[in-house]
Amino acid sequence: MATRLKEKYLAEAVPALQQKFGYKNVMQIPKLEKIVINMGLGECKDNAKSLEIAVNELTAIAGQKPLVTKAKKSIANFKLREGQSVGAKVTLRGQRMEEFMDKLVNIALPRVRDFRGVSDKAFDGRGNYALGIREQLLFPEIEYDKVEKIRGMEMIFVTTAQTDEECKELLRLLGMPFAQAQ
Repeated sequence: MATRLKEKYLAEAVPALQQKFGYKNVMQIPKLEKIVINMGLGECKDNAKSLEIAVNELTAIAGQKPLVTKAKKSIANFKLREGQSVGAKVTLRGQRMEEFMDKLVNIALPRVRDFRGVSDKAFDGRGNYALGIREQLLFPEIEYDKVEKIRGMEMIFVTTAQTDEECKELLRLLGMPFAQAQ
């Protein structure tokens, strides 16, 4: 069963990308490889219950259990010990990735107050895009009354594109609402 995003990619994005960039082989056409969602939980290092709630929220958003990341080394100024839990991340591929991307561009981003589009300056030079959001309440799975603390998260969209221009065009064709340049 193909998702809406997959159908949109095959029907609209592939022909448009091939025509714009003149790919000679269909394997050259960029595609979305994975989405990595990261949530920094530095304030939860002492509170295990708070960490558990954050992990459950990320699980609800992504549809997959996240990996709890640990501190690699101790930093005295931050009262941080090696091995303490400092974040959670989840890597989405395949159908889950497509469903998450579809939900992000059609449901979550339009719920942002005074939304004018996402920045088009967050490309890394190798065809990947980073997007940060300030609150998890944008997603429909999160119940407003049960949220103990508003947390942000970062999302990295990893593509097979070789350049930022190709990546931007791919994401735009998949529905990512980039802000208009002033």
